[in-house]
Amino acid sequence: MSRVEALRAAESADLDLVEISPEANPPVAKIVNWGKYNYQKTKQLQKNKRNTKTFEVKQMRFGLKISDHDLGVKLRKITEFLDEGHKVKIAVVYRGRENAHRDLGFKLADRVIESFGEKVNVDQLPQLNGKQLIFVIRSNSHAQTKNS
Repeated sequence: MSRVEALRAAESADLDLVEISPEANPPVAKIVNWGKYNYQKTKQLQKNKRNTKTFEVKQMRFGLKISDHDLGVKLRKITEFLDEGHKVKIAVVYRGRENAHRDLGFKLADRVIESFGEKVNVDQLPQLNGKQLIFVIRSNSHAQTKNS
């Protein structure tokens, strides 16, 4: 149907001619009530937005001299973050003379990564950034979307 014929048909039905797919060959158009069509489209977008979950990067900081119990508590909290589908940025903080023993921070980072085993992927390997050793992990089981 030509554009002129489509416009006449829409006018005779007291409706609007709406172009649905302009890239198609030939372009696709519908004869609809524009107000109702736009309302339904907006409602569908709101529904889709409500159902999507955004994934954040959560952060956890460790001191170099963290006790086993405190480490266990923080690891459980990290597990909760990972189960919710978030990435976790872990920072091992060096204070004062601890900077002379940077290898201890790498051992702590390896210990944290090994405690999760195959359940996590390391997105960013441990690397020094000033007075912090930073690495990022995420869960293997959750499909990650690019919302962050």
